[in-house]
Amino acid sequence: LYAATEEINNTGFGRIFPAPSSNNKMETEEEDEEIPSEFISRRDLEKNRLSREEMEKFSVFKNYEPGDPNCRIYVKNLAKQVQEKDLKFIFGRYVDFESEVERNMFDIRLMKEGRMKGQAFIGLPNEKAAAKALKEANGYVLFEKPMVVQFARSARPKQDANEGKRKK
Repeated sequence: LYAATEEINNTGFGRIFPAPSSNNKMETEEEDEEIPSEFISRRDLEKNRLSREEMEKFSVFKNYEPGDPNCRIYVKNLAKQVQEKDLKFIFGRYVDFESEVERNMFDIRLMKEGRMKGQAFIGLPNEKAAAKALKEANGYVLFEKPMVVQFARSARPKQDANEGKRKK
């Protein structure tokens, strides 16, 4: 397992895979305990994220609005080689996998076809986790494309309209 991971690490820029933490001497043991190595470290997230100035140069961020806070986030501008595991690697750090409730709420829907291609919806355990994910992952460059992370718009108004009809 480790040998394969090391090989992958040498393949160019823009591919980030969880490396076995034993290789990385810079990280203190405390940090390792805090976030399991199967998820991205905060340092890597920051290192590969566009600055505000850089974001302004990309049209995808032009009219960026985070939206109304809720526990689902919407990610767009994903490269076509992005897979669910890449998103899990990034957004899994906002989930407490020891909690069954949080594990069950963590949900990734990556759209691979049609108009929605290159977009994903990620359900996180709570608004706080979603807000942190949005703040830290927006502008993160994955496969050479910066991710645009927003709060998902809720589909609630539609449901309410239907409920009103049913009562009549």
